[in-house]
Amino acid sequence: MSETPFLQHSLWSRHVFSGGWRPASVQATIVEPATGAELTRVGLAVAEDLPDAARAARRAQPVWSAMAPRERAAVFSRAAELLQLHFDELARYITRETGAILPKGQHEVREAMAFCRLAASLPLQAQGQVLPSVPGRLSLAQRVPLGVVGVISPFNFPLILTLRVVAPALAMGNAVIIKPDPRTPVSGGYLLARLFELAGLPEGVLHVLPGGAEVGEALVVDPAVAMISFTGSASVGRRIGELAGRHLKKLSLELGGSNSLIVLDDADPEVAASNIAWGAWLHQGQICMASNRVLVHASLFDAVAQRLVAKAHQLPVGDGASGQVALGPLIDQRQRDRVHASVQASVAAGARLLAGGSYEGLFYRPTVLGGVAPGMPAYEEETFGPVVNLIAFDSDEQAVRISNDSRGGLAAAVISPSIGRAMRMARQLDAGMVHVNDQTVNDDAVNPFGGPGVAGNGASHGGPADWEVFSTWKWFTVKESASPYPF
Repeated sequence: MSETPFLQHSLWSRHVFSGGWRPASVQATIVEPATGAELTRVGLAVAEDLPDAARAARRAQPVWSAMAPRERAAVFSRAAELLQLHFDELARYITRETGAILPKGQHEVREAMAFCRLAASLPLQAQGQVLPSVPGRLSLAQRVPLGVVGVISPFNFPLILTLRVVAPALAMGNAVIIKPDPRTPVSGGYLLARLFELAGLPEGVLHVLPGGAEVGEALVVDPAVAMISFTGSASVGRRIGELAGRHLKKLSLELGGSNSLIVLDDADPEVAASNIAWGAWLHQGQICMASNRVLVHASLFDAVAQRLVAKAHQLPVGDGASGQVALGPLIDQRQRDRVHASVQASVAAGARLLAGGSYEGLFYRPTVLGGVAPGMPAYEEETFGPVVNLIAFDSDEQAVRISNDSRGGLAAAVISPSIGRAMRMARQLDAGMVHVNDQTVNDDAVNPFGGPGVAGNGASHGGPADWEVFSTWKWFTVKESASPYPF
């Protein structure tokens, strides 16, 4: 670990990052969710900052793209080394800014290193194909950068959910403008600005402009921005989709949705309960892949429910940065009230509150709801809180129907020792990612990540999908010499 701090808060206390550190239009105080104490002060952007940033990014992009592949790759290798050097400092800060437990902060830094190392390999990969053509003519299809990519990223896993887009987009020769969530502007933005500045990314290629919805909309409609990548809620995603479509932008939406975890009748109840608890309560359920709907065969329902209730009573809730706790706070009061309203409305509609359903400050107790059914918010909507929504089923066919009775989901899972049976079910589930004998929260950095319906617009990124998302095809032909045509 380095003795020199990586996070220099004075850099962004009154500045944004756009062609270097520039004076910000607005200042804001960032509050630590677990304690309510001031964590840092940051500069925020306004919509009027976007045009200059977009034009600067567009000017810088061709120079960056023209750099030798090994030079571009070296930037990401140095970034990974810096993350490793400052691992403890960064993990602890992310933990505090996001209201997480320390292992979650550590996970973000580890995954960030993986994304940087993967990005370092991209400039050195083959970037096109030789196509069939007539004699005397060479026909080439090449993957080329889009230009400027706009990234609107969320609060829950701000470092990795931003970097998983930023790193491959930059590696393929694009310039990038980040609009991080204003609740986590350092973990999702300024940390990356400093990282790539120190790693040697040329000035003007990366811009960080945290701010409100008006900044995001300005980013989406700016004519210099070729693509928008958004991770967040379905309601905001629809708005961005409408604006991007109107301005003919390439678009990648990752929105979450209802994720089903199915426990078949031959599963071990204890193992199943452990998977459910992790998939539903990790980071207080504030994960786009969280196990929202938990479908348990009727023969195991009581056994699994009892074990989950016991876990809900035993798991410690508190400040993840200061002690050994399992759950930290929700990100803010608005999110807490949204979760509580969903729980209360579902109980009023007939769900059984088996555990939790209460809070102190931003700390929401791990909650178990039984008898969740269609029409209840817990069934129809993504709770994005520490709530297990239990649904009983009697047959494999019924479980598939319930799981697919949604507007789409990123992830699904099936737990059963009968692999053939579980795989038959997995192939029928309407989700972008399906896991057998595991819970729904999985991401290996090298896998295509995305889902259908309300989970997004069908776009995937990660691993082999990155080339398709962050570059486009350009066709070249070369004839040995020019020849006349009949005209």
